[in-house]
Amino acid sequence: MTGDDTKHLPLEDLHTAAGARFGAFAGWSMPLTYPAGVMKEHLHTREHAGLFDISHMKLFEVGGPGAGALLNRACPLDAGALDISQSKYTFFLNEAAGIIDDLIVTRLGDTRFMVVANAGNAVEDEKHLRALAADFDVKVEALDRVFLAIQGPEAWAALSRAGIETGSLLFMHGIEPKQNWFMSRSGYTGEDGFEIGLPEADARALVAKLLEDERVLWIGLAARDSLRLEAGLCLHGQDITPEIDPASAGLMWAIPKDLRASGSFIGADALRAILERGAAQKRVGLKPDGRQPVRAGAALFDADGNAAGHVTSGGFGPSAGHPVAMGYASTPLAKPGTKLFADVRGTKIPIDISSLPFTPHRYRKG
Repeated sequence: MTGDDTKHLPLEDLHTAAGARFGAFAGWSMPLTYPAGVMKEHLHTREHAGLFDISHMKLFEVGGPGAGALLNRACPLDAGALDISQSKYTFFLNEAAGIIDDLIVTRLGDTRFMVVANAGNAVEDEKHLRALAADFDVKVEALDRVFLAIQGPEAWAALSRAGIETGSLLFMHGIEPKQNWFMSRSGYTGEDGFEIGLPEADARALVAKLLEDERVLWIGLAARDSLRLEAGLCLHGQDITPEIDPASAGLMWAIPKDLRASGSFIGADALRAILERGAAQKRVGLKPDGRQPVRAGAALFDADGNAAGHVTSGGFGPSAGHPVAMGYASTPLAKPGTKLFADVRGTKIPIDISSLPFTPHRYRKG
């Protein structure tokens, strides 16, 4: 991608003023780190509240009499079973049950839903959804919003001080607190937290208020990655791709049981066939011995030197206090305690299959 095609965040000037170091991600120029550095940013989020600009992600409003039916076709989802304001983690699948993208769908009204899609796939997701929508009485609207996340145990208190009450909003729910605002309680860190989609002028005012609070710090993409990896959460394009199905990815919990048997979503037959014969590989947590991180792309081998899988995400876990990774291992090996070796530039690093997450989740569920 040439520099000219790079997309810029609406609040880029604020990140520049905050001393952000920028890098390319999914076609966007994104703040990777701020002066505090990745280690401090990571730990600050776990202990206090981290503020993330996630405006590279895309919000779609799907509305109309056919909205639920469209989403049931596009995703392994029972849209009609969602309560108003309930959110659900789900996917767009292709005909082979490969994951085109993972998404969060929130029911806003009887026939209105909000779909939050990933940056790297926003264009493809929109094309996919609009092509399917042609068969339904539905309107798909891509919203132009700044999208912020605030994550960590003090996130609710910082929002409250900034004049935004969160008390009645529980984990995996979303509401429209003001006109053109969307606020959900979930997060990509394993901590309690919120995402707020809102117009740019409102976002600038909110950011200014939030940053007056010493508990709140801007957090870059580097710490977002180490936080989600410790929490055992997938990054689309690495841990899940159009070549990986939900059974292999260990994400079948996101698909209601009755839909596995009888759903008519795209990829349903392929997924049933995979479930019948059993997935050949499984997503696993990986804990390297020693202090050297094992990165995405490293091959995994068993004790006899046979190919056993590969690493899809890896780095150092500041809260865990040791290197952490995720990847795929052939199903017979994919259980905690199995000892494998990762090939890092010709050196065999011992690595244990570990249960996920590396750091316990602390969502506010009730």
